[in-house]
Amino acid sequence: MQQLLRRSPVAVAAFWIAVYLAIALLPLLILLLYPPVFDERSFWTEFSVALGFVGLAMLALQFALTARINRIEASYGVDIILQFHRYISLIAFSLILIHPVILFIDQPETLRLLNLFEAPWRARFAVAGTLALSVLAITSIWRQPLKIPYELWRTSHSILAVVAVTLGLAHALGVSYYLGLFWKKLLWSAIALTALWLLVYVRIVKPWMMTKRPYLVEEVIPQRGNVWTLAIRPRGHEGFQFHPGQFAWITLDISPFRMREHPFSMSSSGDHPERLEFTIKALGDFTQTVKDIEPGTKAYLDGPYGVFTSDRYWDAAGFVLIAGGIGITPMMSMLVTAAERNDDRPFLLIYASEGWEDVTFREELDALVDTLDLTIIHVLRQPPEDWTGETGYVDQDLLERYIPIHRGSRHYFICAAPVMMDQVETALHDLQVPATSVHMEHFNLV
Repeated sequence: MQQLLRRSPVAVAAFWIAVYLAIALLPLLILLLYPPVFDERSFWTEFSVALGFVGLAMLALQFALTARINRIEASYGVDIILQFHRYISLIAFSLILIHPVILFIDQPETLRLLNLFEAPWRARFAVAGTLALSVLAITSIWRQPLKIPYELWRTSHSILAVVAVTLGLAHALGVSYYLGLFWKKLLWSAIALTALWLLVYVRIVKPWMMTKRPYLVEEVIPQRGNVWTLAIRPRGHEGFQFHPGQFAWITLDISPFRMREHPFSMSSSGDHPERLEFTIKALGDFTQTVKDIEPGTKAYLDGPYGVFTSDRYWDAAGFVLIAGGIGITPMMSMLVTAAERNDDRPFLLIYASEGWEDVTFREELDALVDTLDLTIIHVLRQPPEDWTGETGYVDQDLLERYIPIHRGSRHYFICAAPVMMDQVETALHDLQVPATSVHMEHFNLV
């Protein structure tokens, strides 16, 4: 079994899905062991209680999904895990809300429990926990329209999550109908304590470990397209090796305990941990300040992360890299690393940019043509008058002209704005490129 998990990424991914389902459904399995003596409780009452237990278990599992556990992340990628976290949180929230609604409909007398002045503490715990969960959901879904600063939101998000799970468990223990046996209380308490430990690990232990492995900014290199390359070196340690295409979370000039970190892909070779380069486009409040960072500024890294790497496909016949704008960053890392390794496989880079002067790494890419079997197709939306290359957008017609006839023999990597990624993914599907050969990198992580 262990050999299968090591050799097959699909088997590893399926394994973790099975683990998640087993833990989420554990409450229902517990109910089948030494169930309480039923006193003519209706099906709908039992059904609502089952939904509540499953919802609470799913909430506890959210702490594991956001803990950046390497073994889990390596099966899916952080972007997919965080997307799953968002969607599954809404499902858990819905289950927890449906639980009391069904009770109120099936047993109207339970509405009196909403009177917090007279209700027992177990009911107060339930109401307070549901309110905390509601605030958490509202501030997460509408954080940007509400203009909540990211650092403040992240701190409050953690606090509200702990409050919701703690009060939910207190409510279940207070009712005690299904958790009357000591071992059942112990099991649920262990689930809650594990979730709390994961939060402590992410917010306290990991930042403390990062303070023991600092980095220093060596230089900031201007690039075409209002882009800057941040070069850093490890201080007092050897740094970390990474697979080309991966990324890390960077904390600059502040303590890692501040939780003000940003995810960026490495653009340098994965085989040189002594100098890491991150190429960043000035788009937002933080990225606009990268050009002003002084050499010697202290930095902290949490990484590497990501499955968007050519290293996972050592047996591929070649690669098709499709980039838009700053999406060239992980592609550059793949190409530089391949050149240093004397990789003789063919690489096709289709690179969409606004204009010719906006082509980041233009000269560096031209130099790589001399050391790699590399074909570069530039696609410009606003070409100069003497331009004879491709223009417009990367659509199905353009892809059909350049990608190999035997389309399943290559692996396709796409990194661009969401609209372009969706269009390219659809086009590749229509061109009968196998879905298992298409890999995409999303940067909407925060």
